[in-house]
Amino acid sequence: MSPLDKITLVNQVQPWYGEIPVYGQYTFGVAGERFFREIKDNARIMGTVCNSCNLTYVPARLFCERCYNKLESWVDVGTKGRVHTYTVACLNLDGSRISEPIILAMVQIDGTCGGLVHQLGEVTPDKVKIGIPVEAVFKAKAQRTGSILDIKYFRPC
Repeated sequence: MSPLDKITLVNQVQPWYGEIPVYGQYTFGVAGERFFREIKDNARIMGTVCNSCNLTYVPARLFCERCYNKLESWVDVGTKGRVHTYTVACLNLDGSRISEPIILAMVQIDGTCGGLVHQLGEVTPDKVKIGIPVEAVFKAKAQRTGSILDIKYFRPC
């Protein structure tokens, strides 16, 4: 069976042994590039505003997902939000135990639509609750590279 043949039955699926070379580069896109540049250069979380729906999106995007209007207004949304949901990880990706649990949360920045999935710090799993207020803690400017990891973590405030 060649790679161009259409698979019609499950038993026609075959594993590929070896490596498949994949070349490409992920780009943030126009809205993502500005969003991450603001985090890197200014330790600032920016959102885009839909004036028709009265929504501010974080992370920023180019079009409103409700009315499809182009979003051209950018605003500093601050660094504070609330834990929308969270999980506590006790294992590494390889299944081995980690010495201290890691708390990952979906943080909704105050007054915005959407959210950021990130690590919580300066808090123990028994103190985390849905709805607790948190704020972003940024790496030192010299350590920032232009990624979401330029935010070290979110801590209770």
